[in-house]
Amino acid sequence: MAKKYPQKRLLMIDRFVNNSDLGKLILRVLVGSLLLFHGISKLQHGYGFVEQMLRSGGFPGYLSHLILVGEILAPFFMILGIYTRQSALIQAFNMVVAVFLVHTKELFSVSAHGGYALELQAFYLFGALAVFFFGSGCYNLARGRGIWD
Repeated sequence: MAKKYPQKRLLMIDRFVNNSDLGKLILRVLVGSLLLFHGISKLQHGYGFVEQMLRSGGFPGYLSHLILVGEILAPFFMILGIYTRQSALIQAFNMVVAVFLVHTKELFSVSAHGGYALELQAFYLFGALAVFFFGSGCYNLARGRGIWD
């Protein structure tokens, strides 16, 4: 005979499992922090190569400094839940530019291990887009309920 759980316990479990705000927090922190590591690495080791790639792509080299916005500031804001949607759009744009400048030849390629060659870039791009459409949820520092949170 199956043991019946009290209704209160079932409601608590249901509230935890169906917590979309917790899912938004996890996605936001994951996408933001993983991209932040890339930005910190560029700060430590330099990002002059980005300037060269921009110039070879026909863009002004000074735009390379925007990498600090796309890979440091925007991920930091996304993690905190401040200007979350703007930060997500900046990150998504950053990844589109990275694919355009660096990874165009790999766009339809498979890696040596059988996975998509640009799976990391796709994760950052589509993860940021998901955060843009989901918003920050209720776990954020902005505490605003505007369309950009």
